[in-house]
Amino acid sequence: MRVVLFSCLLVLLVNTAILATAETRKDTGPIVSAEWLAEHLNDKNVVLLHIGRKQEFDKEHIAGAQYISTRDVSTTRDENPLTLELPAVEKLKAVFEGFGIRNDTRIVLYWGKDWVTPTTRIFFTLDYMGLADNVSILDGGMPAWKSSGNTTSAKISSRPKGKLTVKRKDLVIKQPALVDAILNNKPITIIDARTEKYFTGAEKGAMPRAGHIPNAQNIPYSSIVTDDLKFRSVSELQKLFDQAGVKKDRPVVTYCHIGQQASLAYFAARLLGYEVRIYDGSFQEWSRSKEKVIVEDSAKQ
Repeated sequence: MRVVLFSCLLVLLVNTAILATAETRKDTGPIVSAEWLAEHLNDKNVVLLHIGRKQEFDKEHIAGAQYISTRDVSTTRDENPLTLELPAVEKLKAVFEGFGIRNDTRIVLYWGKDWVTPTTRIFFTLDYMGLADNVSILDGGMPAWKSSGNTTSAKISSRPKGKLTVKRKDLVIKQPALVDAILNNKPITIIDARTEKYFTGAEKGAMPRAGHIPNAQNIPYSSIVTDDLKFRSVSELQKLFDQAGVKKDRPVVTYCHIGQQASLAYFAARLLGYEVRIYDGSFQEWSRSKEKVIVEDSAKQ
């Protein structure tokens, strides 16, 4: 009798765990609220990653969160190094397994203070690994968490190493393919996610030349979030994309200075249902090639 009761109890516990995991998955999407996270913070299959300044994380973070930097999941490329390039998938796999992530993990990313674009860059990296269906971003980041009355912690957390099976997705366009698309008038829409002064060429920043890639449309990364760093509604985002002439029947390519701000435009385009990739070399690579055409005025292409 005891064996039967024990077996029944074991089945009940397993089924409860499965149902809890299913419930966590059912009510999540690419964006979650502070209220949702507070409710699911202690779910065993939720892994929380904090993106921001390390010293701020050490001082306070959401309980259970682990710290990740874009440096952990990027590399440089070529003899004239490009910043923030995607490394080999095996390296990425090892990094995320180190956070205890498995294929059934619900990964929640959040920024501490105002690091929105590094957070969407981590989202893009996970999407590149084929894991985006398991990833959510906390809307408003740490500021929204605290303003909702939730507590923070200074305790450093870790998890047992996870095990991942990854399927790399074709989410990056290289410069030759982008040049070919422009020269041959292929049906793509290029989105420059930098602020207007860089798009128009009024300022060049740290780049060798000023201006933008031919045919690009400007959707500044800062326009995608509100003043309190929450994502704009789907209808507001769609209006931004419509005003820039972005069509649903054309693939979208986003770029910026080094591929970080472009990830926020990428996230918005993905949220709206566009087929989208990132030009990872971005304007850092394009502006270094003296033979590449650059437009230096504010006219829409």
